[in-house]
Amino acid sequence: MPTFTDLSQATYCPRQLYYARRDDDRGPPPEVAEIRKLAFRYGELVDAADETIRDLGVAVEPEAYRRALRDLRERDEWSKLCNPAECERLLRGKDARGIAHKVLTSGSDDDDPPIPTLVSPGQPPERGVWKPQKVRAVAAAKALSWEEEREIPQTLVEYPTVGAVRTVRLTTRAKAAYRTAVRTVQSMDGPPPRLRGSDKCSSCEYRTECGIKTRSLRSLFGL
Repeated sequence: MPTFTDLSQATYCPRQLYYARRDDDRGPPPEVAEIRKLAFRYGELVDAADETIRDLGVAVEPEAYRRALRDLRERDEWSKLCNPAECERLLRGKDARGIAHKVLTSGSDDDDPPIPTLVSPGQPPERGVWKPQKVRAVAAAKALSWEEEREIPQTLVEYPTVGAVRTVRLTTRAKAAYRTAVRTVQSMDGPPPRLRGSDKCSSCEYRTECGIKTRSLRSLFGL
């Protein structure tokens, strides 16, 4: 059964996933784990001193970070984000499995459905979330829905280095992207075609194995 990571990586680049699956260790690097810890310190950091925030290595200035957390404090989910009902829950769905870093619940099966959350070590786009993260978010919601036997209409994606939390709703388009990723992973029995002319290739750790030729800035302008 594919993992949430498989689906996300297949959405970004199927060929990258092919090479990644051959690695013995696909776990996140230590710095990612440190960043994820920030998602459990919002209540403490909303009024933290400049020095404390700078020492955390966040991606914005301390005042901007505190302001972002103050804005986040206005959301209905604030207290649940600070004190989630569950952490690091392994979800096993019909099509995929993976970790929800938090599961937010109302405390009653008769109230609002639980909300899975994923913590990203990076920064969000100007609006919404990156497409691979959206696919991962849908996978988490669908897996939790399978386990809970109830509809889970949304997932939250947290970006703790900037104090942002984005909502991913299970729209028709989002679910279609998820199904495409599932089919891509399930049908993968060899290296998929290389990407052509993509900016993704220059930063890919598998570009040497892949054999893709990245173009320099000079060549792009015919210099």
